Amino acid sequence: MARMPKYLLLSASRDHVLKGVAGSFAQARHGHKDLISKLSKGDWIVFYSAKDEYEGGKPLQQFTALGQVTDEEPYQPDGSENFKPYRRAVAFEKVTETEIRPLLEQLSFIKNKKRWGFYLISGFRELSNADFEVIRAAMKQKQDQK
Repeated sequence: MARMPKYLLLSASRDHVLKGVAGSFAQARHGHKDLISKLSKGDWIVFYSAKDEYEGGKPLQQFTALGQVTDEEPYQPDGSENFKPYRRAVAFEKVTETEIRPLLEQLSFIKNKKRWGFYLISGFRELSNADFEVIRAAMKQKQDQK
């Protein structure tokens, strides 16, 4: 029997998310292997960006991308000898960045709607299929309106 996919939320600044979209990859916690190893082929990731840039960025508070893991295990790209991040290959869907605030009431993983940022601090959390689909539908709807 096929394994059911997991749905995960990964928090990163928009500039880092966009590098991943351009390179068709995801990485977590600046390339540490621990979290990214928890993903399996077929799992879905939605990316949330609290700010637009990692260094001194401005508040953004938007879902910025979403995609599905396409590889079997983490890999390290060729490049700098000083920085060897662990990544996962991801096929990104065509979606539009979407503000989180209008979706708060529909997201079951956010129990206290007034302190919603608390639920995103870890930077990596599993979502229900229902919560993932709320976010995905909002991002797709905006894309369809373009």
